Amino acid sequence: MSKRNPEYDFAWCPGCGDFGVRRALQVALENYSIEHEEPQANNIVVAGIGCSGNMVHLVEGDQPFGLHGIHGRTLPISLGVKMGNPELNTVVVAGDGDFLSIGGEHIGPAANRNLDVTAVVMDNGVYGLTKGQSSPTTDYGAVTVSTPLGKIENPISPLRHYMSIGVTYIASYYSSKPRVLAKLIQEAMNHRGFSIVHVQSPCTTYNDTYDILKGKPKEGIKGLAYDIPEDHDPTSVQAANELLEQPGIPLGVIFKYEGKALQDRHQELQSKAPNKTNQQLLDSYLLKA
Repeated sequence: MSKRNPEYDFAWCPGCGDFGVRRALQVALENYSIEHEEPQANNIVVAGIGCSGNMVHLVEGDQPFGLHGIHGRTLPISLGVKMGNPELNTVVVAGDGDFLSIGGEHIGPAANRNLDVTAVVMDNGVYGLTKGQSSPTTDYGAVTVSTPLGKIENPISPLRHYMSIGVTYIASYYSSKPRVLAKLIQEAMNHRGFSIVHVQSPCTTYNDTYDILKGKPKEGIKGLAYDIPEDHDPTSVQAANELLEQPGIPLGVIFKYEGKALQDRHQELQSKAPNKTNQQLLDSYLLKA
């Protein structure tokens, strides 16, 4: 990246919001491991394709497991991880294109199952790695390399989408305050069920939204990002939906509900299943005259 930091040899541009997310994720993983008195190897980071995919290679110090998967399939891969070893703290890292476009079909099933994983979604509003094409969160009418006359589709509202399909923990933040973001990610990891931390992570090359998020007070420009009021009740569906009807980008925990996670439901089914010996299982496949 620079003469001062030669060890950072990967495709992130200077000033990219993902640096802040990387720092927050590392702090969250370290603190989670200390809190639960577990080694870092009890965590696993599942990444997809795109700028966010580099995250799986960049956690420093004691390493969690890392799995660099394929485009849009972070949630199915994380399902396999949790079914194989439910005790692993499983964290998905993905971009808005990776998670909400080709991967969008997997969010609903993960929510319906209440899959016990945490998804950290880095939203920069474009496909940054492949030169700035429009993504599901790109604004209507935006001119990009793939929409030279303006984007024809309306942008998706990720937070409303998560609420509508039953995600049980929803938080929203931006990459500029990694210490605060780390606390949200750690809280999401501790949530039993499907949790999403949606992070505004500006792309300084193709969609630099830092000023739009923070604003320019000296120029009288109010930023889109605002702290969620302290009296907000995140356990209330009504309060969460009313919050999301407000303009701007809320920062903090929007909604949380503790219910049965997928492994809890699976254990209940197992307890109801009849115990059979190997011989009984074999005999059940025999054709009887």
